Amino acid sequence: MNGFLYGFTLQWKLDLRSRTMLITCYAVPLLFFAVMGGIFTSVMPESKETLIQSMTVFAVTMGALIGLPPSLAEIYRSDIKNAYQANGVPLSLGLILINISAFVHLLIMSAILYVLAPILFGAKIPEHLETYLGGLVILIAVSLSIASIIGLAVKDTANTSMFSILLFIPSTMLSGIMFPSEMLPQAFAIVGKLFPATWGYKLMTDSAFSLQTLCPLLGIFLIAVILCGVLLKRIRTR
Repeated sequence: MNGFLYGFTLQWKLDLRSRTMLITCYAVPLLFFAVMGGIFTSVMPESKETLIQSMTVFAVTMGALIGLPPSLAEIYRSDIKNAYQANGVPLSLGLILINISAFVHLLIMSAILYVLAPILFGAKIPEHLETYLGGLVILIAVSLSIASIIGLAVKDTANTSMFSILLFIPSTMLSGIMFPSEMLPQAFAIVGKLFPATWGYKLMTDSAFSLQTLCPLLGIFLIAVILCGVLLKRIRTR
């Protein structure tokens, strides 16, 4: 247990020194919030009802999909992996520690948005707090699981960011946070349902949990965990 706590503390410090993690988990989401929050509430005053949820979905999706994969690639595509194996440390430990650290960072960013949105833009605080918090936790976990696949699967670290962006753009554009998903062409609306951001946003804005919304997220998470296990076995045999 002490070793696990030490590893988590070390990973937390490394993340704080990581320019990529700080930019993707804090700087860019806050900048997007400052600019788009003002635009949304000016052009569409009704967006205040769900501004916290929409900005949080953007921050979580960006922090997970773009911030996490480079950190994973740094471990499993470098001598750090060899050090793990030489000292008998399970390769899965690096994946677990990075995910926990990123999870905490995204929770902190979400809390910042939760506090600032009502103050700066008069955003409405979620009426059903338990559904919002539950949806947030699930969205972060599922988004990080998808990001973990990218970090483990992409062999060339230079291409990690490219694959992350290719997932990030449709995740945000088709999730309903920019404009109502009902306005999208049917084909785009169907594609949007493949991404956790769509279901996470719906869950965080609903009045209660529903299996119709939870099942897709749990299904994506289960598939992602299985794929991560397969990818770790491949990395171990290299």
